[in-house]
Amino acid sequence: MDRPFQHQWEFGELFAPERLRKIWTVSELTSHIRRVLEAQIGQIWVSGEISNLRVQASGHIYFTLKDTGAQVACVLFRGETVTGRDLLADGQNVLVCGDLTVYEPRGQYQLVIRALEFQGAGMLQLAFERLKRKLAAEGLFAPERKRPIPPFPKRIGLVTSPTGAAIRDVLHVVARRNPLLEMILAPCRVQGEGAAGEIAAAIRQLNEFALAPIPSPAPAIGPLHDPPPRLDVILLTRGGGSLEDLWAFNEEVVARAIASSTIPVVSAVGHEIDFTISDFVADLRAATPSAAAEILTEAAYAGRQFLSGVPERLTSLAYQHLKGLEERLGQVIRRLHKVSPRRRIEQAWQLWDDCLARLQRAFRNGYQLRWQSWSHLTRRWRQARPTLRLETHRQKVASLQQRLRQAVHHGLWIRSQRMEILRTRLRLLGPEQVLARGYSLTFDAESGRLICNARELRPGQPLRTRLQNGSVLSRVESVENEDGASHPSVSTVKPLPGEPDRRTPTHAD
Repeated sequence: MDRPFQHQWEFGELFAPERLRKIWTVSELTSHIRRVLEAQIGQIWVSGEISNLRVQASGHIYFTLKDTGAQVACVLFRGETVTGRDLLADGQNVLVCGDLTVYEPRGQYQLVIRALEFQGAGMLQLAFERLKRKLAAEGLFAPERKRPIPPFPKRIGLVTSPTGAAIRDVLHVVARRNPLLEMILAPCRVQGEGAAGEIAAAIRQLNEFALAPIPSPAPAIGPLHDPPPRLDVILLTRGGGSLEDLWAFNEEVVARAIASSTIPVVSAVGHEIDFTISDFVADLRAATPSAAAEILTEAAYAGRQFLSGVPERLTSLAYQHLKGLEERLGQVIRRLHKVSPRRRIEQAWQLWDDCLARLQRAFRNGYQLRWQSWSHLTRRWRQARPTLRLETHRQKVASLQQRLRQAVHHGLWIRSQRMEILRTRLRLLGPEQVLARGYSLTFDAESGRLICNARELRPGQPLRTRLQNGSVLSRVESVENEDGASHPSVSTVKPLPGEPDRRTPTHAD
């Protein structure tokens, strides 16, 4: 917005007049850019690679369209009827048509998609999904229409390129596992323009060959039956490659030819991760050409393995049978041996010997028990005699007297030792020992009371001081406190006239 013009005299001569300018808000600027982009550019076609694909719960799809130098945000709303929107994925190259605009809350320009076309592998993938849904809706992929593969095929039809690696893998596996298996090759191209038609023609040609009547020179005898087909199964195969290389097997003409085949078809196209329309329509899918050859020869190979082990198994079974017969014969012989008269007589003699041995053993054991009982009673009678018991008691009394005397002597000795220890302790704690260390005891000469406090003394009071050897009589002149000051009612202790001047500390022990 414009500011009002102010005169120079209000600010001095240092400032020039302010220029007029227009100030935009962010919303105004973004709206203006959006109108310019929509008016001048509008709807455009842009090619690039999809990245950062996000599918919201609302059904709207957001992604970034980029190339080597730049990127642009794109949005595909739920209401736009765009073909193949559910096939979008990161890394796909697409050609989009959209309105260039600005998303104002972020200030970001973007493309609102109105149309979309896949480029490169994306177009092939879209065509693959369309044909897959179409054929699935017609029931060509239904499990109930799948036919079983014969377990022992004698002759198979091979639809592949005669110069490819797939035929070499198949021939190698068949020669190793079932050399008697015959193969009829229907050569065709498996890659490039027109390869799908050749594959379909090869499948039809093998069906015609299989159902063609076999001329027989001899007249038919008995009821007439339809002759069996000359082919048991058709193997459709090729080696691995890119989606473009395998595209011939994704054509509708090939799928129709497989579905209309009267001979079971096995599809072995590419590697394990490769899936084609022919895999879904065929009666059986194999991961690789070698795997398909192993499946078709599995029963024959297993039969050969079984037959190669038959002699060893027959030998083992015969040995087991003979061993069983031998065990049964041994059981019969043992049973006859048990029921024979000689065996019964021998058992009776053995039983007689056993009973006789048990009787003798019982007699010896009874005699031994009676002898032990008699010996035990004899020992008890001897032990119960009075003389022996008196002698035993005399010995006990003598032993007890000796122990009593020893206990009395020991107790007296212990108590004498304790008395001596106590006497020593009393002597050490007696006042004589205290006086011997240089201390003395001061008593009131008149009452004989022990003086313990200097405040109990009075001037002129006679005192008697006891030393280690003898005693000293003195009189109180004055008493000094602990701080050195003299108390008026206390005097120092001096010796009596005629006694030596020996001042001794007064202590009460």
